[in-house]
Amino acid sequence: MVKKQNSDYMAKNIQVLEGLEAVRKRPAMYIGSTSSRGLHHLVYEAVDNSIDEAMAGHCTEVKVFIEDDGSVTVMDDGRGIPVDLHPQVKRPAVEVVMTKLHAGGKFGGGGYKVSGGLHGVGISVVNGLSEWLEVTVNRDGKQYFQRYRRGAPEADLSVIGQCETSGTMVRFKPDSEIFNTTEFSFEVLSKRFRELAYLNRGLNISFEDKITSNKVSYHYEGGIEEFVEMLNKHKETVHPRPFYMHDSKDDVEVEIALQYFNGYNENILTYANNIHTIEGGTHLIGFKSALTRSINDYAKRYKLFKNGEKLSGDDVREGCTAVISVKILDPQFEGQTKTQLGNSEVKGIVDSMCYEKFNIFLEENPAIARKVISMGLTASRAREAARKARELTRRKNALDGGSLPGKLADCSERKPELCELYIVEGDSAGGSAKQGRDRRTQAILPLRGKIINVEKARLDKSLSNEEIRTLITAIGTGIGDDFDIEKLRYGKIIIMTDADVDGAHIRTLLLTFFYRYMKKLVSAGNVFIACPPLFQIKKGKAVKYAYDEREKDKILNEMGDTRGVTMQRYKGLGEMDAEQLYETTMDINTRILMQVAEGDAAEAEQIFTVLMGTQVEPRREFIETYARQVKNLDI
Repeated sequence: MVKKQNSDYMAKNIQVLEGLEAVRKRPAMYIGSTSSRGLHHLVYEAVDNSIDEAMAGHCTEVKVFIEDDGSVTVMDDGRGIPVDLHPQVKRPAVEVVMTKLHAGGKFGGGGYKVSGGLHGVGISVVNGLSEWLEVTVNRDGKQYFQRYRRGAPEADLSVIGQCETSGTMVRFKPDSEIFNTTEFSFEVLSKRFRELAYLNRGLNISFEDKITSNKVSYHYEGGIEEFVEMLNKHKETVHPRPFYMHDSKDDVEVEIALQYFNGYNENILTYANNIHTIEGGTHLIGFKSALTRSINDYAKRYKLFKNGEKLSGDDVREGCTAVISVKILDPQFEGQTKTQLGNSEVKGIVDSMCYEKFNIFLEENPAIARKVISMGLTASRAREAARKARELTRRKNALDGGSLPGKLADCSERKPELCELYIVEGDSAGGSAKQGRDRRTQAILPLRGKIINVEKARLDKSLSNEEIRTLITAIGTGIGDDFDIEKLRYGKIIIMTDADVDGAHIRTLLLTFFYRYMKKLVSAGNVFIACPPLFQIKKGKAVKYAYDEREKDKILNEMGDTRGVTMQRYKGLGEMDAEQLYETTMDINTRILMQVAEGDAAEAEQIFTVLMGTQVEPRREFIETYARQVKNLDI
């Protein structure tokens, strides 16, 4: 068969994008999105340049400001971006850095040994996506200035004065033509700056929002040691001071801080060149291997095992909080979100360094060593009991023909991406949900009462709870070592509880379970919270629903004359009939769902520990601090 020649697709149709045009044309390729997340990424990129100066030993202070006009200023006391002519481009180096992709001191040539950010495209991307950007450089006794508009220089670099210090100041205004929103979150940015201060021992980072007058400053002489202490702040620790090591080999710098606490989960955060590697990688593998070997070797050396006992990696990491930070010359990132370190050489380096240093720590602290091994042995026995409980559950399912829980009203669709599982509080709401649902795609699982608080219980005890077992079976992925997201039966797991204190408690218990035992579901964006209305407002045949007090007042104002208006405040989902529940909370065209995002790992760890942990005082402090901010509390 002879194909017809396509005369519409010729060389003239190939578009060549010059300079930063490509960035403006496809911004998501460079910063992930043009949403609030991408907007904040601009600040991270600008700040990362200053952090690179700090890692190179040339910067001690970084200042960040959100200005009154919504622009952002980032200042540092580093060496200042070079201003001499670039030998190839014949333009000042600072202009080249600001306007050319893949230009900077991060591609060899001795500018930086290690760096974070987008590795040489960061600040030029910020420039390309800004309405305007100004750079001021203090260097060699002179102050230089240049301004750009949407990535292009408005004039040549000029000397505007003299100076006695060195450093760089960048000020930029995100382009409203590019971003959905140009409003920065003080909370989001301050969390990242706090993290950077922990990861760069001794660095001063100050941040001020001139619009809201919020200010913070961070400085940690203890670095990641203080980071670990902060993570364990509300926990009962096994040893007062964290184990800490810092060493380097073959251009790989390794920092590890570790502290055990009396708890049943592990909390390990990993970083490569200041980038949070949420999917772990070779540095995490090396650490896990070293920790398991060193503890087992110590126990064998001092005959602390009986009858051929041996601790697994899960056993030795139970109750372990650790921060692992590596800095490498050429990091290779892999994984679904490009946040998994892939450098193969890092595994062996971290393994050998950590094994040697942690061995010394155990030898010098025998009481701590014996306590950690005792905790590991207890964990091992509990894990074996949990394994038997899982095996019993699997065997029972097999005998029942792989049947699902009897209380589950399943949907007929079998493609997980089209299916939803509603976890509903109580049989009454469960009955309405079962009657009103779309039976093709929506499954209903009613829970009786409150599930066990997994923050205070080991896995074996949690698995003895019928509601937990039912939940695990219905979702299909398994937990722990058995977890397999490919076996997920529903693309959306939706928590639907009453808008009162008991409903909030059940919701928190469920979120704690997902965070501890099915964290990958949260990371993948599969967990949601349903938002049922608080009020039904009727006038004649018109029926409207309000989801909070403000919306209720707005509806009443719109109605004007309120004679003939009847209003019902829902105490629970069970008060709605099947049609109302579907219309307000389950209909994909009208419902409101909140997606549960992983967010800041350190912050999440603190919240779950405070709200669901064993310490009463931190929980009281939390309630007293945030009581005035609570909305829609129905007691």
